[in-house]
Amino acid sequence: MDHNVCYISDPQLLEECCKIPNVPQRAYFVDSLIKAYGLTNHMDVFKVKPSTYENLIDFHSSAYIDYLKNLNDKDDSTDDGDEYGIGYDCPALKNIWQFSTYIAGGSLTAAESLTSMKYRFAINWCGGWHHALRDSAQGFCYINDIVLAIETLRKTFGRVLYIDLDVHHGNGVEYAYYATDRVLTLSFHQYEPGFYPTSGSLNDIGQDKGKYYTVNVPLKEGIPDDKYIKFFHKISNLVYSSYNPKCVVVQCGADSLVGDTIGGFNLTPKAHAECIKNVMKWELPTLFVGGGGYNESNAARCWTLLTAIITGQDNTLFTDIPDNEYFSVYGPDFTLNINPGNRKDYNTAKSLNNIFNFVESNMKIIKALVRPQQQT
Repeated sequence: MDHNVCYISDPQLLEECCKIPNVPQRAYFVDSLIKAYGLTNHMDVFKVKPSTYENLIDFHSSAYIDYLKNLNDKDDSTDDGDEYGIGYDCPALKNIWQFSTYIAGGSLTAAESLTSMKYRFAINWCGGWHHALRDSAQGFCYINDIVLAIETLRKTFGRVLYIDLDVHHGNGVEYAYYATDRVLTLSFHQYEPGFYPTSGSLNDIGQDKGKYYTVNVPLKEGIPDDKYIKFFHKISNLVYSSYNPKCVVVQCGADSLVGDTIGGFNLTPKAHAECIKNVMKWELPTLFVGGGGYNESNAARCWTLLTAIITGQDNTLFTDIPDNEYFSVYGPDFTLNINPGNRKDYNTAKSLNNIFNFVESNMKIIKALVRPQQQT
């Protein structure tokens, strides 16, 4: 049977991903649960082609990549660590060079499956490291696999729309394209004083040739499913119709779910599910990647549901967690469901309306800017 979904699953990639201290088992949980539900029967499973040095410097500086290549052991330390972001939230990892080539390689392999024109959708839940900057690690992110994948996709599809569902602002991807019209970035995130990474205000819209090609949707603590879904549909469909992308990349950070140890939203996987259903209606080549998600079992629940939707198997998904190697982590109820919490919602109708009106005004400009490109 021909499948239209590529799924990245590679034992070495899982091992590398689990080196990140804040998600020491998450990749194993996710891959095991997806396979326990039989979802790999409805996808073509790809192993990773590790990235090369040349791949990595498509975005990252050669100085930073040289530093990582020479930092081979966890116990190694140099005076340059602070300069390159290796330290507090991004500690040196054992065999960090191999780690880097696999983290990048997973999303590059997925992107290449889309550029082959054999697949409509590609999934890499081990990707999504949106904070990494051109010349430094940041926020648990060492390599910006998303930007590297977008660069690959741009060569084939041209206009790429990047959507970020992580509770944290997708600053690394935004900064990569802030002064260019090559990509439009759209980030839905929690934005409050002191909340990491403290960027992503409504007024951050890009600069120079990239002015208006950055769209930020700064939300307050506690937003629930129904309000988030409705607002996502409203904003994303406006951006889609204005920008007319030819390819989409969606970062599905699960730290926006209730119960996450870092995030402050009140979402369940239903919110992410309805968001990606909306994106899939556009019928464009789409890459789905992971990201944050520090309640590891909840991230596995969420990304398994999303995988079922992407493969068209969500109606066959049963609620009880099937037997798998990590079954015990899904207690005490052992179901796929996550119940909403009771965190207060500080997002008012007025605040959301103000955001929409601002974005709508900028999208009128984008529509005018894109129209001449379509005619050439």
